[in-house]
Amino acid sequence: MSMSLDAASQAMREAMRETVKRHSLWYLIQSILMILGGILALIYPIVSSVAVVLFLGWVLIASGIVQGISLIGAQNVPNFWLQLISVALSVIVGVLFVRHPGEGLLTLTLLLIVFFMVEGISKLIFALTIRPFPNWGWVLASGIIGILLSFYLWSQPSNNSGLAAWDVARDSTHL
Repeated sequence: MSMSLDAASQAMREAMRETVKRHSLWYLIQSILMILGGILALIYPIVSSVAVVLFLGWVLIASGIVQGISLIGAQNVPNFWLQLISVALSVIVGVLFVRHPGEGLLTLTLLLIVFFMVEGISKLIFALTIRPFPNWGWVLASGIIGILLSFYLWSQPSNNSGLAAWDVARDSTHL
């Protein structure tokens, strides 16, 4: 029995509505916890930033260990050595994040600055070279915003350096 596309999409929408209704209490609990987490992150930014770095460190360690276990007995698999290097890097970076959360926070901040800068420049170039497509102005605006955001992150005021993350890294090493 075949079904029309409209009937199939209607059945899918109905199934989604029923699933959301069945689990609406969990969505409410999740939203309350996320709002509380966001408020706490605004009130205690250094503690929440360090918590994110520690969480990421433990995730990297766990994923490296699981990936390493999956490589046991797989020496003949293509790219085995690349996978082994990936395991080692994951565990090493995870351990460094856990042992030195301040420096991990600084590393993540610098990576974000580089990401926003590269993303902004690439969108800027894309929007300026291929103008005939319909929404090129939005791509141009997002590129400019990415570049400005990277400069904003870099130039945050601090006591003795141009990057506020340096101060957060220094302060969080004493936590």
